[in-house]
Amino acid sequence: MSDPSSASERSASERPVILGISLKLYLDIAQTTQWALDVAAIARAHAAVKSGAVRLFALPSLPALPAVREALTDSEVAWGAQDLHWEDRGAFTGAISGADLAAVGCSVVEVGHAERRHVFGESDDMIWRKLAAAFRNGLTPVFCVGEQEEMSADAAGAECIAQLEAALASAVAHADVDQHGFVGELIVAYEPEWAIGRAQPASVEHVIAVVGALRARLASESSLRSSSVIYGGSAQRGTLAALGNSVDGLFLGRFAHDPEDLAHIIDEAAALR
Repeated sequence: MSDPSSASERSASERPVILGISLKLYLDIAQTTQWALDVAAIARAHAAVKSGAVRLFALPSLPALPAVREALTDSEVAWGAQDLHWEDRGAFTGAISGADLAAVGCSVVEVGHAERRHVFGESDDMIWRKLAAAFRNGLTPVFCVGEQEEMSADAAGAECIAQLEAALASAVAHADVDQHGFVGELIVAYEPEWAIGRAQPASVEHVIAVVGALRARLASESSLRSSSVIYGGSAQRGTLAALGNSVDGLFLGRFAHDPEDLAHIIDEAAALR
């Protein structure tokens, strides 16, 4: 998923539009496999995906990874996992090693989703360690930030930047750097928690303001090879058309579980380029 030029140094029209899809635990393995086959066919036929103007990545449940890997072969669709452990090896029953994810071909991994925090009790300390593990293993982290309750855009932006800084500073301090001093690429997924699962996403004005604040903060982060900010939280058909180039793409959930809906969203992304 890496891009050698900094996203902050390129105009909006030069950046690829990023569309990520998390399947969470909604689909079984057979359903996930068919979904991946359908998405691969769409991607192989779409000029914007083939050219790199639109970048797709999929995050299935862990047992479905082998089938998804096979289904997405030669499709330009990247794939990865919804979680990883902060250590690569050790006495961690049921944990997922970032080293193993990389070894089987994953290039992307989700870190810090609200459900991991609230359902599974992940702390800020766990999350920055997972972020560092992603960087260490050459995986592009999709790092989730977002305010819990509805509030002003200024307050939400400040809260999201605080979440980003708390994790990124510690992760970078403990991550390996390459010969150019970079730890890797980072995709930040802005997902206001109050919008997750709703019928409609947050307002365009709210998203633009918060994403703008996050972009400004990331522009000053010299440790990243590239960075992008995508919007999640009930993102669906029409969301990207409304937001335009104010975001670098979308982090999609249930509204992309129908490949036909995803195909329309890809068209919306392509229209921006």
